[in-house]
Amino acid sequence: MIQVALVDDHALLRSGLMAVINSFGDYNVLFEADNGRHFISQLKIHGVPDIVLLDITMPEMDGFETAGWIKEHYPDTKVLILSMMDNDSAIIRMLRNGAKGYILKDSKPEVLRAALYDVVNKGFCLNELVTGKLVHLINKNDQEMADVQLSFRETEFLKLCCTEKSYKEIASDMSITPRAVEALRCNLFEKLNTTSRVGLVLYTIKNGMVKV
Repeated sequence: MIQVALVDDHALLRSGLMAVINSFGDYNVLFEADNGRHFISQLKIHGVPDIVLLDITMPEMDGFETAGWIKEHYPDTKVLILSMMDNDSAIIRMLRNGAKGYILKDSKPEVLRAALYDVVNKGFCLNELVTGKLVHLINKNDQEMADVQLSFRETEFLKLCCTEKSYKEIASDMSITPRAVEALRCNLFEKLNTTSRVGLVLYTIKNGMVKV
């Protein structure tokens, strides 16, 4: 049985999720927690789960902090985000903090089941948020990555993409025009075979260009 921990501050939602996950057959909810601090304390009682199904917005210790803590202390534990936040900024921060997948709370049970399966068996869950266009990028080997030639400006832009700054703010930081930033973005989309900012961020993280 694959052991799952639920970390969400809504008890009713956790109760529903537990019933759904346990009904899948291959999974067992090991314990529940209502925030990151509670999760850490529960580890001492119940042990370490294989997967943490993690919300973002929680009191005391939110999902961003919790994912980062798990990455540092239990890197073999997979984190799957279940949130109402569907913006690039949240996805980027969670990727940087080690999340292996990201789905929305209004997803159907079969979507959750598929996400759990992918995280366990493939190491990553790709969906409409963490787009399937990234499959090629994720599966490239080190030599292929090394063959991609980046200019100083492109490298600088990629690093700034890993922040929560808007493209307008990135242009200001780089002392270039928004149009120049747009050109950089389009060129990198083509060069790295992706169509989203999340794809650029994932490339940057996987190649050690930023500290995570």
